Amino acid sequence: MQKVFSIALIILSIASIFLAEYFLSDYALRTFINICIFIILAASYNLINGVTGQFSLEPNGFVAVGAYVSALLLLDVEAKEDQFSLLDPHPFILAFHSDNFIIALLAGGFSALALSLILSFAVFRVRGDYLAIVTLGFGIIIKLIALNFAAFTNGVQGLNEIPKPDNFLYIVGSITIISIILILNIIYSKYGRAMKAVRDDEDAAFAMGINTFRIKTLAFGTSAFLEGIAGGLLACYITSVTPEQFDFLFTFQLLIIIVLGGLGSTTGAIIGAILVIGGSEWLRFLDEPMNIFGYQTQGLPGLRMLVFSIALIFVMLFARRGIFGDKELSDIIFKRFKK
Repeated sequence: MQKVFSIALIILSIASIFLAEYFLSDYALRTFINICIFIILAASYNLINGVTGQFSLEPNGFVAVGAYVSALLLLDVEAKEDQFSLLDPHPFILAFHSDNFIIALLAGGFSALALSLILSFAVFRVRGDYLAIVTLGFGIIIKLIALNFAAFTNGVQGLNEIPKPDNFLYIVGSITIISIILILNIIYSKYGRAMKAVRDDEDAAFAMGINTFRIKTLAFGTSAFLEGIAGGLLACYITSVTPEQFDFLFTFQLLIIIVLGGLGSTTGAIIGAILVIGGSEWLRFLDEPMNIFGYQTQGLPGLRMLVFSIALIFVMLFARRGIFGDKELSDIIFKRFKK
């Protein structure tokens, strides 16, 4: 029964992607793509932070790595020579090129994965708040590298006019579905159960024979790989990459999404991404002049974020463990069936 439910959800997701192109306006379609990218980011971040319980603040770093690697691969030699104005591009950067969009995304994902495997030896020597500080420092280092190694990244000016394939919606939608299936398969496997054991009591999990370092590294690496892929998608979506896009506020936005949805719940991460990204776009009309019962108001820039923040506070007051807690949608539905 649960397998039928999962297949039905996958078919519904595929249908939504195909229908989106025909029924949504250009603006709504761009918002839909943005939501899909943040679903990948939130679900992968939730794997290390919510499922495994490691308070990591690294996503902005891995997303930046994926975005820069994918962008540098997709830009051709002429585009790099035109855009690099601070320093001439390094010969390696000029030779670093591929027209294949999927190869560029995978290169971004595997670069983030390789970096995460190296980092795991350092970051998992500490726990809790100390882990948060170490991973926060990693994100800052990546941003500083992007700013100061201009021969590789074009410094503060970043990269522009990044090519985007015509069928971008279908690529983003497919990767979103594959990412969610991958993450759910990990969560419901023996490795997922070990991740939850590490989250609940790491010392007890270690005493029971679980290799806690390997489990945390698996979650960290999977999360980093998907964040790198999403970084490449984000770079092509907005067709530019700058160091300022990947500061701590980027990680903070993802943290809001997974806490709002419920730490440990992939369904919660999906709903959180829809509410935060879609909701903030839907409320954009509040920043513009409005006619309220015949009274014409002036535009109030920032009113949208004020209302959005108040709404978030109310949600968290009434759902202190997030909207879904640590449950999945299927767990809640089948629990009701059993009653």
